[in-house]
Amino acid sequence: MFFNKKKKNETIYNPINGTLKELAQVSDPVFSEKMMGDGFAVIPKEGVLYSPVNGTVSSVFPTKHAVGITTKTGLDVLIHIGIDTVELNGAPFEIFVKEGDAVTPETQLATINLPLLAEKEKESDVMIIFTNMDAIKSIDLKITGDSLHATELGTVVTK
Repeated sequence: MFFNKKKKNETIYNPINGTLKELAQVSDPVFSEKMMGDGFAVIPKEGVLYSPVNGTVSSVFPTKHAVGITTKTGLDVLIHIGIDTVELNGAPFEIFVKEGDAVTPETQLATINLPLLAEKEKESDVMIIFTNMDAIKSIDLKITGDSLHATELGTVVTK
């Protein structure tokens, strides 16, 4: 019998229309060397960002460049917009969620002013990082090519 058996699979979705790439391809070593955790990146083609998971917003950075989400299985997901964008003090971003909000892959988290990022010579990669790697059993994601937001990319299994 299977008493107290909880679902441990977390479905991961593409949060933004764009081109998927491995973290190793990101120019910032903090991400490419997985110092903050494992995950993937998307080079956005449009500036509308959605949640990559079902969960609850755990943090919204004051500089609007990052949002944290925690899932019911305990997976911590960091959505980081751009490279070295913290120094822009939120100018290219508009955030539509706050801490405690429930989100789904259909929930718009933010808009990104891609032309302003280009003008400021900032890379627009959106990194999706699973920050609590000690709680992860396995990651199985298909991270290649162009993809639309809400496309199912695979699963992360928590311990």
